[in-house]
Amino acid sequence: MTGRRPAPTGGHGTPARDTPSGGDRAARWLARTAIATAAVAVGLLVGVGGFRSVVLAAVAVAGAGTGLAGAWAALAYRGGRRAVAAAVAVLAPVAVLTLYAWSGLLLLALVCAGLWAVAVAAAAAALPHARTAEHTVAAPPHHPFLIMNPRSGGGKVGKHDLARKARALGADVVLLDGARHVDVTELARRAVRDGADLLGVAGGDGTQAEVARVAVEHGVPFLVIAAGTRNHFAMDLGLDRADPAAALDALTDGVELRVDVGWAGDRMFVNNASFGAYAAVVQSPGYREDKVATALQVLPDLLGAEHGPGLRLHAGPADVAGAQAVLVSNNPYATSDIAGLGRRERLDGGVLGVLAVTVSGAADAARLVRGTHSQPLTRAAAGEAVIEADTPSIPAGVDGESVVLPTPVRCHIQPGALRVRVPRHRPARRPRPQVDWRRLGRLAFSTGRGRRP
Repeated sequence: MTGRRPAPTGGHGTPARDTPSGGDRAARWLARTAIATAAVAVGLLVGVGGFRSVVLAAVAVAGAGTGLAGAWAALAYRGGRRAVAAAVAVLAPVAVLTLYAWSGLLLLALVCAGLWAVAVAAAAAALPHARTAEHTVAAPPHHPFLIMNPRSGGGKVGKHDLARKARALGADVVLLDGARHVDVTELARRAVRDGADLLGVAGGDGTQAEVARVAVEHGVPFLVIAAGTRNHFAMDLGLDRADPAAALDALTDGVELRVDVGWAGDRMFVNNASFGAYAAVVQSPGYREDKVATALQVLPDLLGAEHGPGLRLHAGPADVAGAQAVLVSNNPYATSDIAGLGRRERLDGGVLGVLAVTVSGAADAARLVRGTHSQPLTRAAAGEAVIEADTPSIPAGVDGESVVLPTPVRCHIQPGALRVRVPRHRPARRPRPQVDWRRLGRLAFSTGRGRRP
């Protein structure tokens, strides 16, 4: 015997080939498509437009920065200065488009922008997405208890006949009466004492967070029905917000996820807690009647350097003073847009996402055109975040609900605390990963024998 190990074999005794899977091959071709399309876009812009296209690209960046600076000033000032700033915010992009049209490069710019969009989409599809939360098969509940708000989301409970459908599946349903205040937390606790083995909510994120806290306290599963206006939590769970009734399938054919929850002081949140400008606007008496007018009235005092909220943030390596706004989220938001408030890649990462905005003037606002890497934006991921202020308490928005919290506010993550029941079959649309062109290049020109980057 030579001592050599036998060659690995396939399922029928034939030697196993080191052949990439169909998924890996598709990913490599998507990566190659992305790189080739991006190269064509840049080549067209420079080759056809020449030096003019380079100059106009710089003008476009400058125009975007000017527009952002104008928008910030329109929020930070009143009277005549606000009118001038608003005009600048509108006219800056118009001027850029006019300049492109006058130079005869508008069509070229639109074609290149379209090619770049295709390249980015192909790149996002090629790169691996974040790992989704692991699930376990769940037996149907014996005594599900659901709270439904008929007014939430423009009346989705009634439009989708959610109460009748839930009762047909054996659920005990309570419809909230808009004429009087109902303590949904106590309602849910009483249901658990009476034997409920699943709690669910058809309503907004704020109501869901209140009932989810009871589910965490008692260790019972929680059902999310996307019957609110935004329902960010439902979106990040992969639920179909256009079809709230589909969530009821979890009562008969469901799986269970373990997800994290966040805490701001003694308030639990499933999405985020905000501090500073946004929270103060929501606290204003006239906000419910006229959101835009209230924001325009309140924001100048909040954004001014001498009247700002004076927030101080400590979160892991991040230490920020003078932030106008701080957002602490249950797991970080994706970084595909300037504010990063699209979607969360996962809900079981065990860390808070932290975003602080420190804009002291129009110049800082213009720098936001650089996106998430700009100086006015601070990002961090940490297990704990502390928000301090010069006042004994500060307004906060906890999952969209207006509250006042004593300072300092200590936020922390509680990993895997919430058992969420979801349908076995759901869209589960995942957020696009951040495009990393170096990883994309390695993937595009790999041989397929190694592991996918």
